[in-house]
Amino acid sequence: MCQHQTPCPSADAVDREAARTVSTCREQGWSLLCNGVIVFEDTGEILPDGTMIEPHRGPARHALAA
Repeated sequence: MCQHQTPCPSADAVDREAARTVSTCREQGWSLLCNGVIVFEDTGEILPDGTMIEPHRGPARHALAA
């Protein structure tokens, strides 16, 4: 989906939230990323295949792995 040079992380990547925002609805609290992921302001996510990710506040998992 991503057309950026230096492509954004894919929807199944650990750092998928680092993809660029293509659309935002602040009133409803969600944003669509260029990799097809919908992120919510409570940190929950919906992946393009319909998988839901529970809200996960705190440090990003990929930052903890380093």
